[in-house]
Amino acid sequence: MSTTPAWVSELVSSIDGMDADKFASFMTKDGRFRYGSSEPVVGTEAIRAYVDQFFGMFKALRHELLGTWTYPDAVFVQGTVTYTSHEGAETTLPFVNCLKMRGTKVHEYLVYIDPTPLSG
Repeated sequence: MSTTPAWVSELVSSIDGMDADKFASFMTKDGRFRYGSSEPVVGTEAIRAYVDQFFGMFKALRHELLGTWTYPDAVFVQGTVTYTSHEGAETTLPFVNCLKMRGTKVHEYLVYIDPTPLSG
């Protein structure tokens, strides 16, 4: 396990701040994003729109990072995420994110999570 790079903390802050524009700025123009078992979303604008819609499903998001592993072409992040519904109910789930890098940008963002508890 390594120290979490500052840019990863900024990326996670963009999610917790529900800032789709900032989130998309970490991606390559032809980047791919996949949440759980959903179909991948390709391209910065499509990713921005997808995460913006996703953020709208919740009142708040809060991540706790438990471990970060950094390699030359990938970063793995393990933690928990707490989703707060618009009614105030909280659901905390474990996750692992695989960030495949192209230079200083994320080319492929894979979220490994079971979102089943969020559907009621």
